[in-house]
Order: sequence, then C-alpha cells, then structure tokens
Amino acid sequence: MKRLIVIIALMFITFVMRAQWFSIPNLTTFDDRTIHFGFTLGINTMDYTFIHYNTLSDNPLYNYNNVDSRYRHEIDSAGGVLRADIAQLTPGFTVGIVTNLRLTEKLDLRFVPGLSFGDRKIVFNVPVHDLENPGVIDEFIVRSTFIDFPLYIKYKSKRIINHRPYMLGGLAFRWDISKSASDELLMIDKTGLFAEVGMGWDLYLQFFRLSTEIKYSIGLGNILSEEFPELPQPQYYQMSLQKMYSNMLTLSFHFE
Repeated sequence: MKRLIVIIALMFITFVMRAQWFSIPNLTTFDDRTIHFGFTLGINTMDYTFIHYNTLSDNPLYNYNNVDSRYRHEIDSAGGVLRADIAQLTPGFTVGIVTNLRLTEKLDLRFVPGLSFGDRKIVFNVPVHDLENPGVIDEFIVRSTFIDFPLYIKYKSKRIINHRPYMLGGLAFRWDISKSASDELLMIDKTGLFAEVGMGWDLYLQFFRLSTEIKYSIGLGNILSEEFPELPQPQYYQMSLQKMYSNMLTLSFHFE
C-alpha cells in the first residue's frame, strides 16, 4: 500500500511539472512589476562551528585551581583537552514577509524579514555538570528565536515557459531574543551578521508564483561572549573555546 501511494504521488508530481513545462505561460507580466510582496515558510537546521584551544592551559584565563575538586579527575583523564560538538541537527521553522524590488530584467533586490526558531544540541567529550543540581547532563541545548533582517541580490536566468531558476546572495543581521542564547553553560552574544548564498526555482502558477529556495548562512563574527557564566556553573567548558560561529541551512517556499 505504501509503495502504491508513493507511485501515485510521483505520477501526480510528474504530471503537474510536465503540465507547467508545456502549458501556456502564466503571470506573463509578473516580473514587470517594480515592487511586489509575498510571504515565506521554511524549514531550517542551525549549527555551530567551534574553534578550540589545544588544551585548557592554553587559555590564559584558565586556572586549574578554580575547577571544582569533584570534577578535576575528568579534566585530568582528558589531558586538559575539552571539545564541543553538535550532537545532531534538528529541524526548525522559519516564517517571513517578502518585499521584492525590480532593478533590471535579471536583477532584484529582496528584503525578507522574519522569525527563525531552532535548537542546537551541544555535547562535550567530558561529562557536563550542573553544580547546583548534581548530575550529568547528556546535552546542553541552546534554543534560539531569531529576528531576521536579510537583504539579498537575486540574479534570475531567462524564463522558460513557467520556470525560472535563480541565484542569490546577501547579508543578514540576526537578533536572538530567546533567554537561552546567553545563559548557563555558554555565554553567547545575541546579535550577529551572516553572509548568505543560495539558489532557487521560480514556478509561475495561475494565480501566484511559488519559489523553492535553499540557502546557507555563514556567521561572520565570533558570537562567544567575553563574559563567563556565573558560578556555580562550571566555566571551564567555555574556556575550552577560542571562537564560536553560528551557521544555518534553510529550505524556503516563497508565495508571491
């Protein structure tokens, strides 16, 4: 039964795409508009890039004597080498408003403010402890709610019937309004600048244009705060890091 459903779904998608390729062009004057609006829905995955000190002792702020005596053996057994990593990528959600300004036949300026929600699960190579509530934490979760302010240049190819592939690039300023972006184990700055590149496909339907787009956001600045968590949270986890960058991959569907 599942195989039959998949086959029927693929046949339907193929039929729709074939109809769009060979049908009469839709929305023939759509790209002539100086400005138009729309909205976007998307799925994202958020990630971090970690730059570590070789050992904790390479950080001039690290003092072994300040480590809680209950956990010194764990740092000793790791040779003073602490490493952070993302346990797994988890899907998040993005929603926004599209404002598109036509510059030339093939160039558009796009402003797509919105909200992005997502989690990042961080693990260390030594157990993570909360000194207020003794016990081991398997994962340290950073929950982010970004207010996005991206500005793009969109380069469009020649339109073919009801299809038009494109590329885009630009910058995005993001502000994390969630509490967990700056508390507990790691202190993370709430704002950041991102470079973004992507590609997509415009599909001109009868009443609107649907665009499927994938883009990658690369954090341009170190988001690791110069401040440290207040005791009793262990500070040596953050001291193992020199720099930390935020990244995001987003699959978007624009309705314009």
